[in-house]
Amino acid sequence: MTRHRGTFKPEMTEPYEISRSRVENFIKCPACFWMDRVKGIKLPETPQFLLNSATDRLLKKDFDKYRKIQKPHPLMIRHGLGHLVPYGHEDFEKWTQSTQLGLRTTFEPANFIFGGGLDDVWHDPVKDELFVVDYKSTAGGKSEDETKLKPISLDGPWKGGLKRQMDMYQWILRQNGFKVNPTGYFLYVNGDQHFQNGMLVEDLDMAMMNFDVQLISYDADDSWVPDTLMQIKACLHQAKCPEHADTGFGAREDEPCHNNRLLQGAKDNGLI
Repeated sequence: MTRHRGTFKPEMTEPYEISRSRVENFIKCPACFWMDRVKGIKLPETPQFLLNSATDRLLKKDFDKYRKIQKPHPLMIRHGLGHLVPYGHEDFEKWTQSTQLGLRTTFEPANFIFGGGLDDVWHDPVKDELFVVDYKSTAGGKSEDETKLKPISLDGPWKGGLKRQMDMYQWILRQNGFKVNPTGYFLYVNGDQHFQNGMLVEDLDMAMMNFDVQLISYDADDSWVPDTLMQIKACLHQAKCPEHADTGFGAREDEPCHNNRLLQGAKDNGLI
């Protein structure tokens, strides 16, 4: 079957493939989403951080060891989750493939194939219940008393998108018939840039960096997902570009859309 992806073509009857990240783009700025998906205008995007991808892969290796033997990882036991095991579903590896929308569902009201790639799923084999897990890495500041790294929270700028990501993955799993617990987990590794005395191994061409590990629970709410997908359908069929977002950008998410400011600056200076 012909795949309908990339630039939206209203004449095509095949379901349009839309990723979790594109949904987030729509939420952040409908105008930028419309320019990209409807007109094919490739706007500047945040570059991928390969170090973050590396920590994701290493964390997956940690849990894959216990996935094979269907036992809880010691970290899970330390956090009172010894009743869970890394999920060993036959399609798990497929679900992690974000570029292929490995975890996906068909949303017929909008004629969409909607999906993404998750990091991990933990399973309660007694209740046959799933818990979505998202790996995150950062390098934070010091605590107020400057004796340790500052604890990570899900509050503050940019964290809304992380929560919505969890909401969406839970919703997709539920559409595939799985029983999903509303509680999800963010597994953060926080690089210590303050309390290490350097990182180079003196007699080898190697470097070592220590990470604090923090497991944060989140009570997800996926009730907004279907309505948002229908709003995206309407946006894709609009003849005119929507308004750019007035907020949601900048360090505190209180600035207007960066792309709109760039375009407006170019117009004001007679460049376009």
